[in-house]
Amino acid sequence: MSPIPRRSLLKAAAVAGAAAQFSWALGAKDAEAAPAAGAADTDPVTLDWLEDGGLGAAPGSTLGVPWPMGAYPQDQTFALTDADGKDVPVQSWPIAYWPDGSLKWTAHAVSSGVGKLTLAAGAPAAPAKKVTVDKRGGTVAVSTGVITAKIGTSGSTIVKSVTRGSTEIAKNGRLVLIRQPEIEDEDQGTVKTERFDGAVEGVTVEQSGPVRAVVRIDGKHRRGSRSWLPFSIRLYFYAGADSFRMVHTITYDGKQEPGKASGDFIRGLGVRFTVPMRDESYDRHVRIGGEGAGLLREAVKGITGLRRDPGAAVQAAQYAGRKLPDPSTWDQRVTSRLQYIPEWGDYTLSQLSADGFTLRKRTSKGHGWIGAGGGKRASGFGYVGGASGGFSFGLRDFWEKHPAQLDVRDAHTDEAEVTLWLWSPEAQPMDLRFYHDGMGQDTFPEQLEGLNITYEDYEPGFGTPYGIARTSELLFWANESTPSPERLAEQVAAVRVLPQLAAPPKQLIKAKVFGPGLYSEPDRSTPAKARIEDHLDFLFTYYKDQVEQRRWYGFWDYGDIMHTYDAVRHQWRYDIGGYAWDNSELSPDIWLWMAYLRSGRADIFRFAEAMTRHTGEVDVYHLGQWAGLGTRHGVQHYADSAKQQRIANTTYRRYYYFLTADERVGDLMHANVDSDETFLALDPLRKIRTEPYTPDRHALSIGFGTDWSGLVSAWLTEWERKGPKWEKAKARVLSTMETIAAQPNGFVQGSGLYDLDTGRFAVATAPVVGVSHLSAVFGLNELCAELIHLVDMPKFNEAYFDYCRYFNATKAEQAARYGSNFGTLLLFQGHSRLDAYAAVQTGDAALAKRAWTKFYGSDGYTESSPWKTEPLSGPATLVAGSEAAWVSTNDTALYGLAAIENLALLGDKMP
Repeated sequence: MSPIPRRSLLKAAAVAGAAAQFSWALGAKDAEAAPAAGAADTDPVTLDWLEDGGLGAAPGSTLGVPWPMGAYPQDQTFALTDADGKDVPVQSWPIAYWPDGSLKWTAHAVSSGVGKLTLAAGAPAAPAKKVTVDKRGGTVAVSTGVITAKIGTSGSTIVKSVTRGSTEIAKNGRLVLIRQPEIEDEDQGTVKTERFDGAVEGVTVEQSGPVRAVVRIDGKHRRGSRSWLPFSIRLYFYAGADSFRMVHTITYDGKQEPGKASGDFIRGLGVRFTVPMRDESYDRHVRIGGEGAGLLREAVKGITGLRRDPGAAVQAAQYAGRKLPDPSTWDQRVTSRLQYIPEWGDYTLSQLSADGFTLRKRTSKGHGWIGAGGGKRASGFGYVGGASGGFSFGLRDFWEKHPAQLDVRDAHTDEAEVTLWLWSPEAQPMDLRFYHDGMGQDTFPEQLEGLNITYEDYEPGFGTPYGIARTSELLFWANESTPSPERLAEQVAAVRVLPQLAAPPKQLIKAKVFGPGLYSEPDRSTPAKARIEDHLDFLFTYYKDQVEQRRWYGFWDYGDIMHTYDAVRHQWRYDIGGYAWDNSELSPDIWLWMAYLRSGRADIFRFAEAMTRHTGEVDVYHLGQWAGLGTRHGVQHYADSAKQQRIANTTYRRYYYFLTADERVGDLMHANVDSDETFLALDPLRKIRTEPYTPDRHALSIGFGTDWSGLVSAWLTEWERKGPKWEKAKARVLSTMETIAAQPNGFVQGSGLYDLDTGRFAVATAPVVGVSHLSAVFGLNELCAELIHLVDMPKFNEAYFDYCRYFNATKAEQAARYGSNFGTLLLFQGHSRLDAYAAVQTGDAALAKRAWTKFYGSDGYTESSPWKTEPLSGPATLVAGSEAAWVSTNDTALYGLAAIENLALLGDKMP
């Protein structure tokens, strides 16, 4: 490992900020250590819920809060109070540090509190009922003070039991997988299936209270001697809660080959619990969530609607879920005939699409099903139990990630069984085979010809799902009795929208996180600013509406958006190569998160959250030869042969992680720390190189744009988090910054030969101009703004400012500076934000003027763009709605980022 120059020290906290915080003549910047925090840096922070209703029935909420550099030492404690000044128990821990060791981000977990809460330095209040964790033998017991869950450390049982007081509410929580070894494309053949059970291989207690406990369980699904489909589950418990949350991740490692009927086809994937049933069948209740807060509310043995009336009070009590009076007090014409009333033991709600669910029930196995209703979009919630206790359960994004299903079985016996199917066994098997036969594209020249017609970069064997993942979220409640309708509605609401506390935009801006000065709160103080704000609102609303109109839903698809529109078909190009699913192309993830950071809007947060869950799991490989690489945009999320760092980019995950402290996203970021090794496995430029190249551990060809921005984001994040490899990561950040700056043409050099062992680029002997329009549009500007704020390395700053200055310059200016121009470039509007950033950093008024010139009058969207939609209806389109045929996701992401950053940096310099 190479030594790092002593000059690579901390930068001042005030390197950058909102335009109003800059002196326009700002040139040289203080390169001393971070100054002492001012009083304002340690002001209390007001936290609020993203949506109305507060915590509701959810077990708890965890958020991240940023602090200015130097504000708090790493051992600082925090206290939380409500609007009345009363203490609210809170558990806090650091999730990122500034280079001077002070706290950059802290996570805070709460399990109580309503309305706005105030976070400040101080001693935290302890909860009246603490979370405790007890590890004994083969069990980890977690108690919230209300319920106790016993977690197995081996075998097929994930959760051995869930008790409330002395009553066992649920037990034998396990994972279920149904494999179909062959798929028939026609109407002949015999369907055979195999059941696999989740087998625990490791259990880790990640947090143990007092407010929040987290237990991670890892393993694979097993049948006989075969184990496959790895899972990683986290269970979250909060003090005083009667519920817990499950975050469930699977990574696909099966085999499916195009053109072959045999393979590892998932027919069903679920989480199953056994629920003891102690009450009389007329005191056993089933609740199934329908549309909105709607519920099917029934008893296993119903006594309403009979030919004989047991009494109005008895009927009302059963419908309300209360224990019935002794049957001897009923009308005896009912009591004497109870044995003739059917007991309904089985219920199934099946949501096979985003547009419809069906609900049915039967008395027991072997008997016919009876339709019990249906609707459009079910909440994914259910309950089974009785007057002496019962189990509520729910699957988040139930209809959005169809096909999903809820089963209740054997509710008429001593033990009911509930299954939450993440993939419904009533749906078609999960078919992940590549979608075409290659069409003769066997050589690189043929594949490049294919690229030139469908924009798909095909290569045999590359369109594989092996190694992609998907995460689901589930909630469970252990109720002391059947909940009231009002309480059930709260539980339904928690399943649909998990309550989330958040720090306000002002705190994010003040702390100078995620690129200091790159975003500011919406400002409509002038007509020009108001027009841009209107355009930003239009674009977000349009995409939100398109998700619904175009039904961009499904287990593997939800969270992504499409790349390009086909104006002739009035349809997004869902079936045309590289124009289909977007897969983070040109950073719509960053656009959405920046839009949230500046506004605090819940709808933008939820949209960005779904995208982060998708792009970080489905569009990236987590196992196999391409682990650590993502896949370029395509018809299937894994179809394209371009497996690259730019899609696996940790920058796209940082926002959600630091805002929520989500451990699964933290796993994804840590997994990327050694992604530089992937350049040994696959050369991203293999099809277009004109000179021989063999990957060499000590001389790997890595680009300074799309490649390095992905690598350095992972290293920076590991360094900030003080992860297991943070020292190596820090060294990689600094050594690559130093050796990029040392290149004859800096960033304009384009790429360099990287040594995996030293973490340094070889300094080229001759200057080269190697500029691509893609280099800076996968988070490079946002990353460099953070790095320049953190690290004192003037030569790196100069190299990056030069790149910013000359990308949008004239060809003559480029040639005068570098000896040759940059060739044919694109995406000038998106690059106007580089002009704006460098203008503020260097005090260059001419560059500031050019930023707005390129924003308003180059490519992308302009003020003369339509900025409206046109109505669509049949027979022109499948579903009535609207279109903006002039909108493309590339232009949207670039316009959105340029607008947000230019307004923040140069809002006071608009023409």
